[in-house]
Amino acid sequence: MAVVREFTLPDLGEGLTEATIVTWMVEVGEVVAVDQPVVEVETAKAMVEVPCPYGGVVTARFGDEGAEVPVGAPLVTVAVGAVPDDLAGTGPSTHGSAADGVPASPADAAEAGSGNVLVGYGTSAAAARRRRIRPGGTTGPAAGAPRPAEQVTAARQDSSGADAAAAPGAVAAAGARTGANGSAAAGAADAGSRTVAVISPLVRRMAREHDLDLREVTGSGRDGLILRTDVECAIRTRQERATAGAGVTGAAGAAAGTVAGALTAPGPAPAPTPVGAAAPTGEERIPLRGMLGAAAEKFSRSRREIPEATCWVDADATELLAARRAMNVPGAPKVSLLALLARITTAALARFPQLNSTVDTKTQEIVRLPAVHLGFAAQTDRGLVVPVVRDAHARTVEELSAEFARLTETARVGGLSLAELTHGTFTLNNYGVFGVDGSTPIINHPEAAMLGVGRIAAKPWVHDGELAVRQVVQLSLTFDHRVCDGGTAGGFLRFVADCVEQPALLLRGL
Repeated sequence: MAVVREFTLPDLGEGLTEATIVTWMVEVGEVVAVDQPVVEVETAKAMVEVPCPYGGVVTARFGDEGAEVPVGAPLVTVAVGAVPDDLAGTGPSTHGSAADGVPASPADAAEAGSGNVLVGYGTSAAAARRRRIRPGGTTGPAAGAPRPAEQVTAARQDSSGADAAAAPGAVAAAGARTGANGSAAAGAADAGSRTVAVISPLVRRMAREHDLDLREVTGSGRDGLILRTDVECAIRTRQERATAGAGVTGAAGAAAGTVAGALTAPGPAPAPTPVGAAAPTGEERIPLRGMLGAAAEKFSRSRREIPEATCWVDADATELLAARRAMNVPGAPKVSLLALLARITTAALARFPQLNSTVDTKTQEIVRLPAVHLGFAAQTDRGLVVPVVRDAHARTVEELSAEFARLTETARVGGLSLAELTHGTFTLNNYGVFGVDGSTPIINHPEAAMLGVGRIAAKPWVHDGELAVRQVVQLSLTFDHRVCDGGTAGGFLRFVADCVEQPALLLRGL
């Protein structure tokens, strides 16, 4: 006899209490394996696939794409042990073992489930995505399988406006999702059309919400990849055209009204439109949810709780650039400028450990941390993220460079896990890539400091007693004044500047 199991959104950790459904990966009536991902959600930290610990037939889904779901709310219900006998052997194993996600028998099925919860990092080898099995010709789970009262049987409307409702009283597959509801094949257009180059689910969702056909959008990314900025530009262009069209229509209507008014007796003046009754033309409202909302809350909390101060200094980076060129010889691992700055930063934190700390407000204690987990700011299509390099103090320059490259590329495709975005102890912010000299950044709460690096530009500089053109960079340190005084902050920043000007100074600490 089948047993219906309810799978709820698990605790995502890091204080996250909700997630937004991005893409459903299973349909009602579909057979799923143990630990098969059933839905992709966006948290305030990252995009993750949620694996279901039960194997069986999906009897219900809860929540539409784009809906926010709190932790503990139901995601899907699964009829464990309701897999028809003729399908039990069609999976990866002809015996339908529980290891393949299909219970060997109803008795085994009643207890089926890996016991794993998301956690965003996957659940061992069994969590690898398996081939999905759709029960052909089956209108519901095996006879006797109970159905929850909340079972989703509501219609989903496709782009033509036709309903695609599941028949009441039956568990039927919801059918292919098309048009405004997205595509089962990520970024693929309708048959016979050109393929749309899209990676980010957020880009597809934004296009769906604005009823935008991605086949009409030209991507500005590599190999024609459609980026978030491309979709925003297309939406803005369409809105401007609509506004212009409305303006022409309104002007024509006003002229007609003037003529009509001249031929009729004057009447009472129209009542004025109440202030705030309608949003101004062209006004756009963006919800502070997901990553945007989490960032806003973190910035606000940092400013509320941390008494921060900033100091800065200009440094001659000519020798640092020369050292990097000398290290990047043919055949050797490439070393990035960010990696060199990171190595300098970890050396400075070894001398001034007060800045690699946090403040425990509950116990009113400063907690100095034993390891340096170095965060760095990375701009992506989804906004600003801060990946974290674990144990940066124990890595060589080459290892740091390779890890920066890996995390940056993973961030660009939205594949960073929660573990790669959390538990940083100090942040390195290279805002020089935006062509600016200086900044006073907000500390990444609950850290105690952030080192900012501006652009390196040719400027007049006194070198060896003579005026010369040198490569100059501005360095800034924003720090929590509770963990140290200005002398410590100044000493840290001066050490960093000295190492930038004379990279050989690093050898003294090795």
